Amino acid sequence: MTTPIPVPPAIPFLGHVTSIDPVLPLRSIDLLAKQYGEIYELRILSHSRFIVTSYEMLDEVSDDKRFRKIVSGPLEVLRSAAGDGLFTAHVPGEQNWYIAHRLLMPCFGTANVYNMFNGMMDITSQLILKWQRFGPRDTIDPAADFTRLTLDAISLCAMSYRLNSFYRENPHPFAEAMSDFLIESERRSRRFSIVQAMMSSANARYQHDIDTMNALVDEILNDHRNNHSEKQDLVDVMLTGRDKETGLGLSEENIKCNLLTFLIAGHETTSGMLTFTVYFLLKNPEALRKLREEIDTKIGDRPMTVQDVNKLPYLLAVMRESMRLGPTAPLRQVAPLEDTVLAGKYSVKRDTPMLVNIYGSQRDPKLWGEDADKFIPERMLDGKFESLPPNAWQPFGFGMRACIVSTERPCRVCTHYNSSPQGRPFAWQEAQVALVTVLQHFDLLMHDPTYELELKQTLTIKPHKFFIHAVPRKGKHSLLAPPSSMLLSGGDPASTSHSRTTTTASVAGGVSPLYVLYGSNTGTSESLAQRLASVAPAYGFKASLGTLDSASGHIPTDGPVLIVTASFEGQPADNARHFVENLENAQGDTYSGLKFAVFGCGNRDWVNTYQRIPTLIDSLLEQRGGSRIVTRGEGDAADAAFFGSFDQWENTVWEALSKDYGHSAAAADANALEVKTISSGTSRADILRQPDTALGTVVENRVLTAPGAPPKRHIEFGLPEGMTYRTGDYLAILPVNPDRLVRRAIARLGLPVEQEVEINTSAPTTLPVKKPISIYNLLSGYIELQQPATTRDLDALVKMTASPKSTQAIKDLIASYADTVFKRRLSVLDILEENGDIDISFSAFLKMLPPMRIRQYSISSSPLWNANRVSLTISVVDAPPLSGRDEPYLGVASTYLAGLRAGDKVQLSVRASNAAFHPPADPTVPLVMICAGSGLAPMRGFLQERAMQKLAGREVAQSLLFFGCRTPEDDFLYGDSDLEEWSKLGVVDIRPAFSRSSADSVDCRYVQHRLSHDREDVIKAFDAGAKIFVCGSSKIATAVKQTIVDFIKESKGVDDAAALGEIMNGRYATDIFE
Repeated sequence: MTTPIPVPPAIPFLGHVTSIDPVLPLRSIDLLAKQYGEIYELRILSHSRFIVTSYEMLDEVSDDKRFRKIVSGPLEVLRSAAGDGLFTAHVPGEQNWYIAHRLLMPCFGTANVYNMFNGMMDITSQLILKWQRFGPRDTIDPAADFTRLTLDAISLCAMSYRLNSFYRENPHPFAEAMSDFLIESERRSRRFSIVQAMMSSANARYQHDIDTMNALVDEILNDHRNNHSEKQDLVDVMLTGRDKETGLGLSEENIKCNLLTFLIAGHETTSGMLTFTVYFLLKNPEALRKLREEIDTKIGDRPMTVQDVNKLPYLLAVMRESMRLGPTAPLRQVAPLEDTVLAGKYSVKRDTPMLVNIYGSQRDPKLWGEDADKFIPERMLDGKFESLPPNAWQPFGFGMRACIVSTERPCRVCTHYNSSPQGRPFAWQEAQVALVTVLQHFDLLMHDPTYELELKQTLTIKPHKFFIHAVPRKGKHSLLAPPSSMLLSGGDPASTSHSRTTTTASVAGGVSPLYVLYGSNTGTSESLAQRLASVAPAYGFKASLGTLDSASGHIPTDGPVLIVTASFEGQPADNARHFVENLENAQGDTYSGLKFAVFGCGNRDWVNTYQRIPTLIDSLLEQRGGSRIVTRGEGDAADAAFFGSFDQWENTVWEALSKDYGHSAAAADANALEVKTISSGTSRADILRQPDTALGTVVENRVLTAPGAPPKRHIEFGLPEGMTYRTGDYLAILPVNPDRLVRRAIARLGLPVEQEVEINTSAPTTLPVKKPISIYNLLSGYIELQQPATTRDLDALVKMTASPKSTQAIKDLIASYADTVFKRRLSVLDILEENGDIDISFSAFLKMLPPMRIRQYSISSSPLWNANRVSLTISVVDAPPLSGRDEPYLGVASTYLAGLRAGDKVQLSVRASNAAFHPPADPTVPLVMICAGSGLAPMRGFLQERAMQKLAGREVAQSLLFFGCRTPEDDFLYGDSDLEEWSKLGVVDIRPAFSRSSADSVDCRYVQHRLSHDREDVIKAFDAGAKIFVCGSSKIATAVKQTIVDFIKESKGVDDAAALGEIMNGRYATDIFE
C-alpha cells in the first residue's frame, strides 16, 4: 500500500500560487520542505508537480534508467532566445542537442582547458587591477565583479573575443540584458498567457533584451568570419565541425542558440560560486586562514601557473563545501519514464514533473549531520569527498545534461566523484585561478560584518546585497571602520564606503601616529574607541580608527595601538573574528615592536566567558612579542563602575603615552565638536536618516496583558524584500528616544525645537556631519539620552558649575557614584535639570552622550508560519524611575515599539542567534523550554514551527514548556490562543508557574520550582534525547541550571561536574537578557 503525498492547503483554481515567493521561489520551496518533509505536491493553476528534497529522494531520481530531465517552466520560456541550445533542448526529441554535445564536449576537455589558463589569468589580472585602483575604501559588489570576470573569461577563452567589461563604468550591455531576461523568463513561467499578452511594456523590454544578447552573438560570429585565427576555439568548431556519427554540422540558427547558451550558462553559475565562496570564507575565519596559509605556502608571491591547478587540497575542499551549501543551480526537473514508486511508498505516474531541490538535499542532516548548515571544508578532505554516497553532491546538475563547462560532477557509472575530462573542468579551473589570485593580493573584509546570507534568484542563485572591501596585502596598510551595524548608517553601503574609513597616512612632524581598534556588535566598544580617537590630538597623536578585522595580520607597529573589544558568549565580535583567528595561530615574535593596550567590555552574568576575548588578545599579543603599555582594563556592564573603569584605564593610557613620547595634553580639545546654527527653526528637516532597503513594515501591534498588569505586546513586521530568518534568530531595531525625553533636553538647553544645526569635526563620530539637521531629530535618533552619567561626565560638569551649591552637589555624586548615579540611573540630563546654573554648550552636551544603540529582540515566530513576516513579544518598560523623578521611566526601544501602528516603517535587520539556540532539524527530538515573561518569545517561535510541521502531517515530539508569569488572568501570554491551540494539537505540554497565584500552578511560584516539582517528566524527556532551552534573565538562567544539575545528580548518582557535562554536551542552550 502506498502513502499519500502531502499537499499544502491550496486556493481553488489558483492552487499554490500565493504560497510561492515570486522574488525568491527557492525560499518557499525549502520552507515547505521543512514543514511537509522529503516530498510534497505543488499545484500551480492546472499544473501539478512533486517537490523532493531529501538525499534519499535525490539519489533515487538520479537514476537515468527511471527518470529523465525535462525542460519546462522557466527553461521552456528561455527557449524564446536560447532555442534548442544545449541547456534548453528537448531530449530525446531534438537531435541538434546530440550533435552539439558530441562536437563541443572535447572543447572543454582537460587539455583544452589547460590551454585556456593564460586567458583566465589575463581577465583575472584586470579584476585585480580594478580593485587595486579603487582602493580599500571602495565598497565592492563581488557578484557584479565576478560576473564581469566570468563573462569576459568565457568570451575570451572559448570565443577569442574581448568584452573588456573591466574597462566600462557600467556592466556590459549583454550582462544587463541577460540579467533582466533571466528574471523576466522566470516570472513569465508563472503568468497566464492572456495576462502576458496584455503586458505590452514588459514584452517590449523582453524583446529588447533578446535583441541585445543576439547582437553580441552576431558580433562574435562576424568577428570570426572576418578575422580568421590559427587558434581553433569553440566558435570555429561550431562553424566548421562535423559530427562523426551523422556527418552533420550545426545550422546557423543552432550555432547562435548555443553561443548564447554558453555566454549565459558559461559564466552565471561560476560567478555565483565565487561569490558564495567569498561569503562563506569571510563568515568562517578559520577556513580563510587555512586557505591563505595553503596558498602562501605552496604558491607564495609568484603568479599561479597551470601546474598549480587541482594541487591545493584545501582550496578544492573549500570550493566543494561552498557548492554544497550554495549550489548555484539549486533546482532541476525530472520525470519518471514509467509509473513508479519512490522510497518504496510514494506512487508517481509516468511523465509527472518532479522538482528536485538540490539546495535542500545537500543540507539533509540524515547524510550531513546536525551541522549540515555549517560551512566545514574538512568534510570534503582526506578522501571524504570521494567516499560520499552516490549523487550526494550535485551543485551543477547531473548526468549527460550536466553543465558542460562547469565543475566536477558525479561519475555516472561509479559510486565516487571525479575531476576527469568528463568533469567539465573549465569553471573549476577558472574559479581556482580567481580565488588564488585574489587572496594573494588582498585581505577581504565584509562591509557589514553582521550580514547574513540573502539570496537573489533568477535561474541560478547568488548572494544578494553582499558587499566587501579589498585591502592590498602589500604596502602601507589601511584601517577600515564600517559601523558595527548597517542600521547605524542607514543601511546604505554607499553611504559608508568612504566617510567611515581612516587610513594610516603619514603624520606631520611633532605628531605621532596612534591606532585605535575595536571589536563591537552593538556599538558600545565602537563608541569607546571613537572617544579615544577623538581626544588623541589633544595628547599629540594622529589617530586612525578601524575594526580589529581590518588590522588582521597587519597590526601597525609605527605607533601605539589601543584596542577596545568585547566577548559575545565567549566569542569575538563579528568584526573581530578574523583578527582573533589569525592571532591565535601566529607564531614566534610576530608582533615584536608593537606597543599595545587593551580594554575589555563584558558582563559578569556570563561567568564562564567573562572577558575571554579581551584577555586572550592581551595575552597573545604579549606572547608574540608585543609590549604592553598599561595593564589590561576591564569594564563590567552590570556594574556601576563600567564607565568609571574605562575613564580610569584611559587616563593611565594617556599618562603612559605622554611619558613615553614626551607629549603633554593640550589645554583645549584639538578636535572640538563644532555645532553651527543653520536656521532659526522656521522649517523642519525633511528626514532624519536616508531611506534604505532595510525598512520593515508594521503589520500588527496589540497588547497581550490585562489592564493594570505590566504591559507586554505582540508586534508583527513585514520584512524587507530578500530578508530571511531562522526560528530562534534576533530582530535588531534602531529606535528613537521618546518625544517627552527629547523635549526635556531641548528645554533644558534653551533651544528652539525647530532650530537646524550643522555639525563639523575632524574626529570620528556617529553624528551626522556636514549637513543640516534639526535639533529635535538629532536628539531623537542619534544619541542616548538616558544612559547613566559617567564619572568623566561629572568631572566635566563640576567645571561648569556657577554656584557653590551645584559644585558641591556634583562632587557628592562623584564621591558616591555607584549609589547616587549608577543605581539611580541618573543621566547627564537629569543632573543638568537638578542643577540649573550649570552652563553647558550644545556641543559639550553632545560629546558627553553615547551614540544611539540598536536593540536586539528574540523573534517569536517561525518562517514556516510566514517567511515574509516576523513577530516580537516584548515587555514595555514604563515604571517609576530609580532617579526619584515624578515622571515614569520609559524604555527607549520598548516605548518606540509600543507606539508603532500598522503601516509604520521601521529600520530593522535580522541577526543570527547563538548557533545552538535553534530547534533541531529533526522534529521528533523533544524540547524542554524554560522561560518567564517575554522570555517566551523564542519558545513561541519553536512551538509555532513544530505546530506547522504537525499540521503538515509530520511526526512531531511533544515538548515541555515551563513558563513563569504573574497570574493566569494578567499575563499568561498566548494562554488562551496559540498555546492552547498547540497544546490541543499535542505539540506542547504547558507547565506554568504563577508568582502571584501559585495555587493555580501546584504551589510553584517560579519556573525553577515548577521544574523541580516536575523533575520526573524532565528526566524522562532528557533520557528520550530532549534538548533544553532557557530564555530569561541571568537570575532565572542561573537558578534553572542549578535545579537541573541537582536532579540529574540525584537521578543518575553523579557529581556536579558530571551532571553539568550531561546537559552542556550540545543539549543545553541559553538566551539571557536583562
